[in-house]
Amino acid sequence: MLIDVPGITISHTSLGDTGVTAVVAADPRGMRAAVDVRGGGPGTRETDLLEPHNTVERVNAILLCGGSAFGLAAADGAMAELERRRFGFEVFGQGAGGPVVPIVPAAVIFDLAVGDPAHRPSAADGAAAVAAALEAGGGAEVASGSVGAGCSATAGVLRGGFGAARARAAGYTVEAYVVANPVGSVVDATTGRLYGDAARPAVDLSRFAALTRPAPRLNTTIGVVATDAPLRTPQLKRLAMTAHDGIARAVRPAHSPLDGDTLFAVSAGEGRGEVGVDKQMLLGEAAADAVQAAIVDAVTSAESAHGVTAWRDLTR
Repeated sequence: MLIDVPGITISHTSLGDTGVTAVVAADPRGMRAAVDVRGGGPGTRETDLLEPHNTVERVNAILLCGGSAFGLAAADGAMAELERRRFGFEVFGQGAGGPVVPIVPAAVIFDLAVGDPAHRPSAADGAAAVAAALEAGGGAEVASGSVGAGCSATAGVLRGGFGAARARAAGYTVEAYVVANPVGSVVDATTGRLYGDAARPAVDLSRFAALTRPAPRLNTTIGVVATDAPLRTPQLKRLAMTAHDGIARAVRPAHSPLDGDTLFAVSAGEGRGEVGVDKQMLLGEAAADAVQAAIVDAVTSAESAHGVTAWRDLTR
C-alpha cells in the first residue's frame, strides 16, 4: 500500500523469523502521539510519556518489533540513528543547539515460539529500519504479509503478519499499520470465513480443524493508526481507544490476558483549526475500520513458513 498520510514514512527490517517495522516522522520535530494498551501482557517502551497529562507531546518514531521484550533493544538503535540526524526533543529549547533526545516509543510481539527463539531484533536492526524509512521518504509503498515485525507472527493456528489499510472520514485520511499476532482466531470455525471480511473465500474447514498452534499461547496485536487530521493529544488518545474496536471485530477473542494488544495513534497534521466532536466520532469509526482491514491484509498476505500454515494455502 502507498502511504498517503503526509509527514509519515515506514520501513521494515525483515530477518526471516523476526523483524522490525519503523513508523517515522519526516519532520525532525516529530509527530503528535498517544497510545492505548488493552492486552493483559504488554511489552512496551515509553508509553507513560504519551499520556495526555504529560509534557512531551511528540514522538520521532514508533517501533513495532518481534523478539518479545528482547526486541525493545531495537529502539536504542532507532534513537541513535535519529540523534545522528538531529531528530528529537531539543532539551535546551528549539534552535538553541545542544543535545537532542529522540522520542521512540515501541511495542513488541511474542514470536519466540516460531523460528529461532535466540534470534531477536537488535539495536542495529532498529537503526536500519529508521534509516530506510527516512531515505524512502513520504508516499513510499509499504509491503504487507510476512515482513518486518510480522515475519513470525501467528494468528491463532494460522500465520499472521504485517498489514496496512486506509479509510477516509470527515475530509481526512486514516491509515492503520498493524502486526497481527493474536492468541485468538481470525477465522470463524463454523463457517471457515474471516471474522474481519466474510466476503473472502472460506478456508477448508477439515484442514483448518486439523491445525495446531505453536505453544505457548503468548501473542499480541500491535500497531499504529496515523491521520492527517490536526488532532490534539487527548483526541489522539480517543482515536487509539476507538481503533481497538477493529481488533475486536477481526479477532475472537480479543484483548486476552495473554495478548499485549497496543495501538498508537499519531498525527502529522498541522494547522490552526481544531477537529470538533462530530468529526472526531467519524475519525474513530474510520480508525476501527482501518485496523480491521489491516488485520485482514496481514493474514491474507502472509506466507506459510516455520511449520505454520497460511490462510492463502487453505483457500486454494
